[in-house]
Amino acid sequence: MNLYSKRNSLNNTSFLFVLFTLLFTFSIASHAKSTKVLMYGDSVSAGYGMKTEQSWPYLLSQTFVTENAGINLVNASISGETTGGGVARLASVMKRQELNEGDWVILELGGNDGLRGFPISTLKTNLQLMIDEVKSHNVNVALMQVRIPPNYGKRYTTMFEDVYKDLAKTNSIKLLPFFMEKVAMNKNYMMPDGIHPNVSAQVIIRDEMKEVIESLIAE
Repeated sequence: MNLYSKRNSLNNTSFLFVLFTLLFTFSIASHAKSTKVLMYGDSVSAGYGMKTEQSWPYLLSQTFVTENAGINLVNASISGETTGGGVARLASVMKRQELNEGDWVILELGGNDGLRGFPISTLKTNLQLMIDEVKSHNVNVALMQVRIPPNYGKRYTTMFEDVYKDLAKTNSIKLLPFFMEKVAMNKNYMMPDGIHPNVSAQVIIRDEMKEVIESLIAE
């Protein structure tokens, strides 16, 4: 083999090595595990009264995909869901979504309990059961503060809202601000029932929750 042939062979070998390295790196990056975030709530997260693609969880999930943020937002919210219903289906939902250590569940339930005047003790017990269920799988859990209209008086409303603070403190978990704070008091962003955010509010909630979720995962 002459000098030119040897040099050409070395160049080919170097090129193949670099190509293999690049392909391997790309393969690892493209298959890197993203953090799955399960949104587990009721109608205000389920996109009540609108198409799925108009709801804030869908809009946010698409934003994460577009930005290649490494976050996979899954919405398992159901309109009308109570904490009792949440307890009943949580284990099967987590299994179906194949949540693993490092993933997150955001609990946004209790609003329907409050609107129906359910006992505060029932609300607290059910939320605790869901927190325990998530933790038993070594999955991270965050609790969202939920607020309700003062239909049952100030005492009930105060006790209701304090449940979330107490559980977050007792379980040493993050208490997230209620995502409707910026829209609930503005009629332009609410449906006629005064309870559900309309289509116009979804982008606002999306942007609010984007910051919340990114901060949650970064911690």
